[in-house]
Amino acid sequence: MQASDFEADLSLALSPNLRAALFMSISMAGFTINDAVTKHAAESMNMGQVMLVRGAFATLFVSLIAWHQGVLRSPHFLLQPMVLLRVVCEMLATVFFLVALSQLPIATVSAVLQSLPLAVTMGAALAYGEGVGWRRWLAIAVGFAGVTIIVRPGMEGFSAYALAALVCVGFCTVRDLATKRIPADVPSLFVSTVTAATVTVGGIFLVGPMGGWQTPSGDGVALLAFAAALLLVGYQFIIKAMRVGDISFVAPFRYTALLWSIFLGFIVFGDVPDLPMIVGAAIIILSGLYTLYRERVAGRSRAASESTGPDMVPDGL
Repeated sequence: MQASDFEADLSLALSPNLRAALFMSISMAGFTINDAVTKHAAESMNMGQVMLVRGAFATLFVSLIAWHQGVLRSPHFLLQPMVLLRVVCEMLATVFFLVALSQLPIATVSAVLQSLPLAVTMGAALAYGEGVGWRRWLAIAVGFAGVTIIVRPGMEGFSAYALAALVCVGFCTVRDLATKRIPADVPSLFVSTVTAATVTVGGIFLVGPMGGWQTPSGDGVALLAFAAALLLVGYQFIIKAMRVGDISFVAPFRYTALLWSIFLGFIVFGDVPDLPMIVGAAIIILSGLYTLYRERVAGRSRAASESTGPDMVPDGL
């Protein structure tokens, strides 16, 4: 059966919103499996090499698509300030994300990153003057209290690498706020291509400080190529989800990324989430869902927290 036949059958069986929810869940699975594969590869090479090798494959894949669609014919778009800001923030966020991912359970990193929609809502209110009522401010405060429970500063079980995940959230927030201000005539594929290439170059400069070059195995290279392909699969399904369903209905299904992280963390790495992580993650997710609900009540067609990066983590694209 061809993919088009499958989608046709799916269209008959499910409503548009349910299909979009399914696509979103598949997208989150693709992104999270990418994270698990990347974490596994980091056991045999440093994070500079991971950025370089995975970034090279991601750049190749997305460049071929961009070239085929003719979006690389206008390099002057790179001089657009918001494009430059987004690219730099994505690269820095990727560095801190990969450092945290290499040292912490994948579910813990994912749980901290779930606070990104809350951070973007706060940032949009402070930077762009988007209306945020007291209920959403309260939800944001409660959500970051959940982050504190996970990070647990000054307590037993605290890891400085959890702060790296929090710094990653900060750079992702600026990235997404910059994305909202990129002119409409700048193709998304152009931004993705430049970002992937920049992350790859960043990996070159980090190989030395992070331990030097070690010749990767063929299996390691193949795994990172697979991880890069998963990024494109994730984006393909996120686009389908956003086009088919209502954003306010689909957005909460991004949180299935945490479920995938817990599952893969246990199956692949033997990680069992502790009680503070579970409690903190639950608080963050409930706060995020309430914020989305309030934005829907306020009548926004596309609020800040609904337009954050699809998997809510830096991916080099």
